[in-house]
Amino acid sequence: MDKASLIGSLLGVAACLFVGYRASEGNWAMFYSEKGMVMVFGGTISVALMAMPMDKLKCVPGYVRRFMFHKAKSPDEVIKQVVGLSEKGRRDGVLALESEIGKLDDKFLAQGLKMLVDGTAPETIETSLRMELLSMQERHKAGKKFFDLIKLYAPGYGLVATLIGQIGMFGHLGGEIEVMGHMLAVAVVATMYGTILANAVAGPIGDKLSLRSGEEMVNREMILQGLLSIGAGDNPRVTMEKMLAFLPHAARGKVSAS
Repeated sequence: MDKASLIGSLLGVAACLFVGYRASEGNWAMFYSEKGMVMVFGGTISVALMAMPMDKLKCVPGYVRRFMFHKAKSPDEVIKQVVGLSEKGRRDGVLALESEIGKLDDKFLAQGLKMLVDGTAPETIETSLRMELLSMQERHKAGKKFFDLIKLYAPGYGLVATLIGQIGMFGHLGGEIEVMGHMLAVAVVATMYGTILANAVAGPIGDKLSLRSGEEMVNREMILQGLLSIGAGDNPRVTMEKMLAFLPHAARGKVSAS
């Protein structure tokens, strides 16, 4: 589990609950508006359906799992794994790496290593793996796009509900104060729903997915360069140096020393 995502989510919920309790003195019903929920949540869902194909929307649970449960290896783990393969290939020959393919839990690395063992030309390996990278990048964009839509349009639908509530309030001027208060509550609560949904839920999730996508792209690029280095018969030290080039200078010394 991604501890930062969990802690951040819990802190956000705790902050909202604390402030809400102090403001309402325990009367949570004042934060509920059926009309506001229908407008904000229903409207936001309609936007997602209009803007994205259904096959992408079916992947939403996977996007949320990716936000909460991050299983990708760190860059130093990737480097150690590929350098270990490089050392074995240098010592026993590339064909000896065939026994390692089944042990790998990274499909991208396993695919590249299999092509390397099969004697595939380096240009073909690079082209095939880069196509895989492009496909992965497009999948990740779809996940971020979903949450960007919520971030963009949820406040808009909250504003629509606010305007509707204000129109209803103005339409009852001179009437019962209770009706006017109810319509004003719809306006304010709907704005709150849209703001929370956009800034406390969709925005952070989308940004975290974008960050994780960038990290995974770097890991995959390191793997690609490492495989090409193994195929070229480079010294394992050279293979490591090529992969270290993707890391900040502060992190390179830590990996080299370990």
